[in-house]
Amino acid sequence: MNKDKRTSMLGMSMQELREVSASVSLPAFAAGQMFRWIYQKHAAEVQNMTDISQKARTLLAERYSVGLMPPAETRRSVDGTVKYLFPTLSGHTVESVFIPEKERGTLCVSTQVGCRMGCKFCMTGRQGFQGNLTATDILNQIYALPERDMLTNIVFMGQGEPLDNIDAVLKATELLMHKDGWAWSPKRITVSTVGVRRGLARFLDESPCHLAVSLHNPFAGERLEMMPAENAFSLTEFIPMLAQRDWSHQRRVSFEYIVFGGLNDTPAHARELVRLLGSMECRINLIRFHEIPDSHFRGALDATMTRMRDYLTEHGVTTTIRASRGQDIWAACGMLNTGNKMA
Repeated sequence: MNKDKRTSMLGMSMQELREVSASVSLPAFAAGQMFRWIYQKHAAEVQNMTDISQKARTLLAERYSVGLMPPAETRRSVDGTVKYLFPTLSGHTVESVFIPEKERGTLCVSTQVGCRMGCKFCMTGRQGFQGNLTATDILNQIYALPERDMLTNIVFMGQGEPLDNIDAVLKATELLMHKDGWAWSPKRITVSTVGVRRGLARFLDESPCHLAVSLHNPFAGERLEMMPAENAFSLTEFIPMLAQRDWSHQRRVSFEYIVFGGLNDTPAHARELVRLLGSMECRINLIRFHEIPDSHFRGALDATMTRMRDYLTEHGVTTTIRASRGQDIWAACGMLNTGNKMA
């Protein structure tokens, strides 16, 4: 838990920082100064904000902090992937995963403590739902990341269902993209979802970031057996919603598809994916299932995944096989879980 009782400014909007300025009798323009120090210059302390007078900084520091909370634990994979355990303002912890590549550094960010979607193949789903993260908690995983300056991409694919925490996710992405802040391009930010009705509608209307849909089965009945969220908002509803959108080169939709041996890897599944998605400008990412304890699911054969990829691509749906990273430290897709300690 963060033992600093001061209010964190990380996660505050420009308007909220104007209110901070007013609370210590600073002029309104000081909010812009603080905003740039926090989001553009990555100041760690109020005292680093040197274009604000020393007297004002002292007043600010009595009541407010930038609010960065460093990771509590670190685990490193043999493949270079790093998993961090971050504290949250509520006293819980969440996991984030940094994936370094030659010219790319990707951070997988969490948005909830646990998850209420209950996907049967996911370790986070087994944890259950313990609460939403604030924009501060979400941004802390990014701004307090030791490899922050190596980041090229951020994916909201960690613990939790991002669109089940839509307010905090939209606020965090807006602050990342703000022209007076870090000014991230929306092309470098991807938000995932299993399909949450209200959250998806708002995201499509309010955010320019890329979307990744956790599909995993093109047949609604079979998907329901794996993913209880299918019962609340079926793929038969949200796929047509997505098909109506203009997915140009400015904004991309992809479909994440964990491949389970003998379950969703048959020619019939491949044909149904073509029928379902073939008219949409999209991409499918095939992901090998990473086995978890006490699960009846098993991963598909490499040859099966290759045949599936080739069939889909040949029939007009661009498809790739995503490389597995960090499996030895329980950092791969579907393996994140925080109870009382890092898995």
